[in-house]
Amino acid sequence: MNFKISLIATVLLGISGQTMAAEEPIKPIKPVQSINLGQVELGKKLYFDPRLSKSGFISCNSCHNLSMGGTDNLKTSIGHNWQQGPINAPTVLNSSLNVAQFWDGRAADLKAQAGGPIANPGEMAASHTLAVEVLESIPEYVMEFKKVFGVDKITIDEVTQAIAEFEKTLVTPNSDFDKWLLGDKAALSGEELKGYKLFKESGCTACHNGEAVGGNSFQKMGLVEAYKTDSKAEGLSAVTGKDADRFKFKVPTLRNVEMTYPYFHDGEAQTLTEAVDVMGRLQLGRKFTDEENGQIVAFLKTLTGDQPSFMMPILPPSTDNTPAPKPFD
Repeated sequence: MNFKISLIATVLLGISGQTMAAEEPIKPIKPVQSINLGQVELGKKLYFDPRLSKSGFISCNSCHNLSMGGTDNLKTSIGHNWQQGPINAPTVLNSSLNVAQFWDGRAADLKAQAGGPIANPGEMAASHTLAVEVLESIPEYVMEFKKVFGVDKITIDEVTQAIAEFEKTLVTPNSDFDKWLLGDKAALSGEELKGYKLFKESGCTACHNGEAVGGNSFQKMGLVEAYKTDSKAEGLSAVTGKDADRFKFKVPTLRNVEMTYPYFHDGEAQTLTEAVDVMGRLQLGRKFTDEENGQIVAFLKTLTGDQPSFMMPILPPSTDNTPAPKPFD
């Protein structure tokens, strides 16, 4: 009898949590579903392999470090020959939930994004042809591509597909806020709940909503006040060619935001406190008090979920035909 009562209580709690989550503008992150495990394992190796870069030194993980919230914590990233990048590296975590990739949305999905940095002269500075030639010089890669994709000849299409499939696994469920959404009333403190209430009432959820708490729309930076920056990034207009899209950027996800500093497309806000203050004034026309700012920051920190955890890949060794690394060339 006690077991039946306990089971009924558990079911009711689950239904109650689902109902509450359905009523909120932010949704719990779901664990990854429907992936190709062979592609994931191959993509994991490619993600960490610096030989896809011209120097043999820069990998996807260099700028999107999975030990650092999927970014590099730099204002702008370091590219080939120590070049300073033009824009802040967005986190790769939960990037599968984005409406498009890159700050300006120039890549429709993760597969389209994966090929960009490889051939960008300011990033990995290789070419798709060179990257494929490197992989084809390594027999273990040739065998794995054949096993996973059934191809005798590697193309950039399989390379980017594998990387994208791995990146699909980089979701971060089970944050304290998700636990609260699903019915655990003790998951958030009073300070954190005040912050969430203020976050909603101030209008932040108009842009920061859904599973990723952002990433699903483009918005102009500086709606109420103009945003002053030295960055030359034009945002969505660089893709659409429309002047109305100037300085519209993809709304960043706020998942794991305490780990992904500095903030904004130009990396100008070093702390969450600064970012909340700037967003309040420029986007909402509101000056938060120190107490209000602290409450919102407390809420934002509850969005940190379980970080990706896996065995580090062991990369297949180069052969005599593999180009040697030239990081100082």
